[in-house]
Amino acid sequence: MSTLTFVIIAVFIIGYLCIALEGLTKVNKAAVALLMFVFCWMFYMFDPAPFVQLMHPDSQVGADGLLAFVNSLIEEHLGSTSTTLFFLMGAMTIVEIVDQNGGFNWVRNVMRTKSKRGLLWKIAFMTFFLSAILDNLTTSIVMIMILRKLVPEHKDRIIYASLVIIAANSGGAFSPIGDVTTIMLWNASMITAAGVISEIFVPSLVSMLIPAAILQFMLKGNLIDDEANTSTADGDYEVLDFSSLQRKVIFALGVGGLIFVPIFRSLTNLPPFVGILLVLGILWTTTEVFYRQLHRDHSGDGFTRRVSNLLSRIDMSTILFFLGILMAVACLEEVGVLTAVGSGLNVAFNGNHYAVTGLIGVLSSIVDNVPLVAGCMGMYPIAPSGDMAVDGIFWQLLAYCAGVGGSMLIIGSAAGVVVMGLEKITFGWYMKNITWIAFVGYVAGILSYWLIRTFIFVTPL
Repeated sequence: MSTLTFVIIAVFIIGYLCIALEGLTKVNKAAVALLMFVFCWMFYMFDPAPFVQLMHPDSQVGADGLLAFVNSLIEEHLGSTSTTLFFLMGAMTIVEIVDQNGGFNWVRNVMRTKSKRGLLWKIAFMTFFLSAILDNLTTSIVMIMILRKLVPEHKDRIIYASLVIIAANSGGAFSPIGDVTTIMLWNASMITAAGVISEIFVPSLVSMLIPAAILQFMLKGNLIDDEANTSTADGDYEVLDFSSLQRKVIFALGVGGLIFVPIFRSLTNLPPFVGILLVLGILWTTTEVFYRQLHRDHSGDGFTRRVSNLLSRIDMSTILFFLGILMAVACLEEVGVLTAVGSGLNVAFNGNHYAVTGLIGVLSSIVDNVPLVAGCMGMYPIAPSGDMAVDGIFWQLLAYCAGVGGSMLIIGSAAGVVVMGLEKITFGWYMKNITWIAFVGYVAGILSYWLIRTFIFVTPL
């Protein structure tokens, strides 16, 4: 390992510790993540030639074109990161529009229950199945907005929010469109939709049910009954601008549009963020038409729920945090650290796929699972038969572990990062109270997969 590689790893570890100790340092995690991003790439640029030769041996870049090639690499990673950020911003805005205009009120009424534990199970199952249809990121945003309507006490809401993270990641793992990593594996024909659903559904369900069963003991008593009013999470009474029919139209366009995004992607082969922006544009236009009618009726256009005003409510610190983390991880990828870790795991465990993918899942709770999965896809070619074949044990376990493993730390998944920002959950609280619970569910899911592959879906020799 070169000195520069060691320095870059040290910068990442120090930054990671600062993020983990945010409650003590009182420094916003977004600021730390941005510094990680800048310093990792700054040290990379001190001597990029060895890294380019290592990771891009076929590039044939001369000394004159080296800097241009490296800049193109950074822009490529930034482009990949930006697709996630634009998807996140679009999804957050759509959900905010629906929520602020009363679109989730009926969902709140359906979910309403006096029992805290009863609500926990409703939240768990709705999040689990919704994340398979949408994606774990969008589902987390929707469920947090609903929780704010139902649970006024923050100390209880962060327990529900933690379950949302676990259930969203578990639900996304068994669906070919539920998580970025499953989409990657599905597009590369390493798994099939039928295969991953039939064989990963039960492990994913187990990885949600066990944590939910444990978390219910952290909730006691009944919820405050606020059915008599339609107050917001902050206690202010909602004065909605639109009629009941208009609110239903907004809900249908918003949530229906989110469901349509995977279909739009399959029809056009465009990135998911393009579909999100399409839905946002349609929803924005529709609300402007509605407000134009209100303008005629009431005169003036001082409506605080117009999309142009709601954009200021988007949590930009979460967006910048995501930017910093993903770009810092991209630098680790470019210096060969992730590939080396993946290869080392395979050698150390003598090809034991359960151990290798299990540890990859643990690593995915520390660093982003996308480059980890991408590294594995590059290291291991598809075999005509056996564990490395299409729908083989390795690829299905990779889909499960990379998705569910991110629940063990709150910054280990996009869902966790978003919930962390929305509900102001600290890294330390989550690690102390939730990490071990998520780990128990994670291991139980792997065990259930072993039972399924051993006694039900037996791989032919």
